[in-house]
Amino acid sequence: MRKPIIAGNWKMNGSRSSIKELLEGIKAGMGDVKSAEVVVCAPAIYMADVSEQLSGSNVAWGGQNLSTEAKGAFTGETSADMLLDFKSEYVIVGHSERRTLYGETDELVAEKFEVARKAGLTPILCIGESLEERESGVTIDVCARQINAVIEKSGVKALAEGVIAYEPIWAIGTGVTATPEQAQETHAAIRKMIAEKDASVAEQVRIQYGGSMNAGNAKELLAMEDIDGGLIGGASLKAEDFLAICTAPA
Repeated sequence: MRKPIIAGNWKMNGSRSSIKELLEGIKAGMGDVKSAEVVVCAPAIYMADVSEQLSGSNVAWGGQNLSTEAKGAFTGETSADMLLDFKSEYVIVGHSERRTLYGETDELVAEKFEVARKAGLTPILCIGESLEERESGVTIDVCARQINAVIEKSGVKALAEGVIAYEPIWAIGTGVTATPEQAQETHAAIRKMIAEKDASVAEQVRIQYGGSMNAGNAKELLAMEDIDGGLIGGASLKAEDFLAICTAPA
């Protein structure tokens, strides 16, 4: 049985005071979370605050990105060891914004997945198609290409050491979301594609939905057989909304 995982991606949002208030609210409501693993992915500059505030709680934390390099002259980058220094357990790799705004290729994302995994971090691998790609009927081809880059780099069994977040780009931050049936169809197709290479890995790997999941639609989405959680953007910045999603899994 795959344990649902709800991960908040704060993106470039927050201040020391707002994060303190947010985390206090999340911790206060964690007693109502019965089934899900809960993670927050914070801007690197706030990692010290997050690790201090969440230490000893049932909430894990992680980064939003990492460098493929261990150290050196790479101004502005964050290494795996730096994230681990603050007891991070997770890191997002290949978020659609990293791919579209910063030109991260499938190959670079695969390398980041491998660096994170080897360092002992759990990579949250983001995959997904644009609206144009969806309308062209190549959703699964795009997802397969992005996953296969990781398989070619690390082997199919490595997928079981990470989390996959399916995030249809057309549904991120737009308020538009796939219907539960549409999301389930794509999640099932992703799992089937992995199963063709390794059935055991396909059964183990958790596949989150990352397309504008919110307090209103979470229960329906998370009831789908192959949706194992959510990668949450805007709704993760409000404790009440985030907790409503965290308590949604049956």
